[in-house]
Amino acid sequence: MKIIVPMAGIGSRLRPHTLTIPKPLTLIAGKPIVQRLVEDIAAVLKQNVEEIAFIIGPTFPKDTESKLLAIAKDLGAKGVVTVQETALGTAHAIQCAKESLNGPCVVAFADTLFKADFTLDENADGAIWVKQVENPSAYGVIKMQNGVITDFVEKPETFISDLAIIGIYYFKKGEILRDEIQYLLDNDIKDKGEYQLTDALENMKKKGMKFVPGQVDEWMDCGNKAITVETNGRVLQFAKQAGQNLVSKSVILENSEIIEPCYIGDNVKLINAKIGPNVSLGTNSVVENSTISNSLIQTNTTIKNATLDNAMIGNNVEYNGDFTSISIGDYSNLV
Repeated sequence: MKIIVPMAGIGSRLRPHTLTIPKPLTLIAGKPIVQRLVEDIAAVLKQNVEEIAFIIGPTFPKDTESKLLAIAKDLGAKGVVTVQETALGTAHAIQCAKESLNGPCVVAFADTLFKADFTLDENADGAIWVKQVENPSAYGVIKMQNGVITDFVEKPETFISDLAIIGIYYFKKGEILRDEIQYLLDNDIKDKGEYQLTDALENMKKKGMKFVPGQVDEWMDCGNKAITVETNGRVLQFAKQAGQNLVSKSVILENSEIIEPCYIGDNVKLINAKIGPNVSLGTNSVVENSTISNSLIQTNTTIKNATLDNAMIGNNVEYNGDFTSISIGDYSNLV
């Protein structure tokens, strides 16, 4: 089994946090989003992952490749990193990893997390993970009959279905997907100005290939600040339900309280502080005279005299103030 992870987007909706770190490498409860994604996929598939191919953007930091290769290695898989030089759509992004598109594979876009318990249908040519949504016009959606997908529609202007494609796909034969995408590229077949994966899927279906839906229990987006903070809280709640302790034993507590669920990294110092619930606080951070809830805070950050709720703070930040729902990028100093 292979996993293909297109992640070349610039993450404009999550700025300023994505000005210095690609969105898929943003830490959620102490782990990069993309690492959580591939770990969850491997757990659902219950199969060994042989290779993970990551597609990144041309302006990503130099250390991105080494971080991604380490994520693959931790799963016992070979890591491959390719660059999408120009953003030309979902199908184009996948084709940047065409050398890895053979045999059984999962394609997963790295801006989402999910929870599911799904067994692959060995008689199907593929599976598309979907979730019922309130605003289907913002997504690619499917129609189905008798448990089989009958139509793929990209961002329908009129109601077609409320089963949104969440961005995770399984293909029994990746080489067929590769050839269908190449056909789109060779013939310059675009929808809304881009090469769309849904067009390749529709062509595969017309040729008799059978796709089934994979239902997810939870779909957690990481698109903008508010949603990412909410996703951090959901991940922490799942960890608590699973009996996981995400608070480091090296945390120094001075007249302070931690209200679970929380992720507290190594070498964190809490002085006259109340942390939680639903807070991630990265390694080597200091919080003093502050109360923090429902917030995502990265590493090496100092927070003083603050009352924070629904906040997102980057790495290497110094903050001393009384704003509540804030969004501060890396290397900021507000004192």
